Amino acid sequence: MKTKKTIPSKIKHESFLIGILYLVGTLSLCEDAIRRGRPYVYPTITILQLLVIKTWMRIPSNNTLHYFLSLEDANRKKMLNVCRLHQIPDRRTFDRRFKVLPIRQIIANMESVFLSEKLVDNTTASVDSSLLKATGPVWHKSDMKQNRIPISGIDVDARWGFSKTKGWIFGYKLHMSCSTKRLVVPLSADFTTANIADNQMYRSLVNPLADLLQNIIADPAYDDGDLYRISSECNMRLVCPIKKYDHTPPERLALVEFYESEEGQEIYQNRKISIEPLFEILKDTFGIRVLPVRGFENVKSFVLVCVLAYQLMVYYNCVTEQENLCNRTRKPKNCKAYAV
Repeated sequence: MKTKKTIPSKIKHESFLIGILYLVGTLSLCEDAIRRGRPYVYPTITILQLLVIKTWMRIPSNNTLHYFLSLEDANRKKMLNVCRLHQIPDRRTFDRRFKVLPIRQIIANMESVFLSEKLVDNTTASVDSSLLKATGPVWHKSDMKQNRIPISGIDVDARWGFSKTKGWIFGYKLHMSCSTKRLVVPLSADFTTANIADNQMYRSLVNPLADLLQNIIADPAYDDGDLYRISSECNMRLVCPIKKYDHTPPERLALVEFYESEEGQEIYQNRKISIEPLFEILKDTFGIRVLPVRGFENVKSFVLVCVLAYQLMVYYNCVTEQENLCNRTRKPKNCKAYAV
């Protein structure tokens, strides 16, 4: 993926959000697809910046976003300048363009940036999922079966899912992979209702990592023969707890032997100190333990943009810390330049 070689000098002088918006505009995260008919008035990267603003500021609707951007103050002008907007799109443009933004692909593109810049470990990633509560009242299964909505405010797209630690939860599920060891950051992500099993989403998480990593670590929910085959197709090894029985076939015995080996245990011990704390950080940072919006598409867009925003925050810190290190040592020629 091509990236520009310089960072705007203003990035370290503006507020954190302004810096993130500069970063989005500088990284080659997405391009306008060739389409039939009239070309887009607003570039895809500008629409992405606006969606980051909406998510970051917890703006509840596109109407409110339009009003927010219309306010006459210095911060709003900075945001519009950084997004290169001479006029504010109307609500219908927000509705239409936000729905087609390829957020999952953009998250995967950021993963390529982290790996190509050697900011994260390139040997092992961890995969898991986490349940998120839907906003409003729950929809009981007895009412759901009869398609009866007994009270207003129920998110009818949400479903019931079970967590070993928290029991039954009515809502959605964030599926994610992340790096391990020195820097933990999301690498790929997907989103479903809470009733979707973890192993059904494994392929969508590991495909963006194909040929880039060596190992994938996961909990026992991913102990599935098909997932080992998918991992092999991606030139990776799935490492997760495997039970051995009297009639366990030889190929599974080899997996058991590796998992129980010193090397396998050393690899697997990175799971609990990577993916599980990362979910908690995302929930606390963006307030998504209970989701602030309703409807599958709205919730999916909001949560995936939170994942992307976290990637951008981590990368922004990596960039600015490296610049500060260069300034302190006053040896810029010997300092690695982070291309964005």
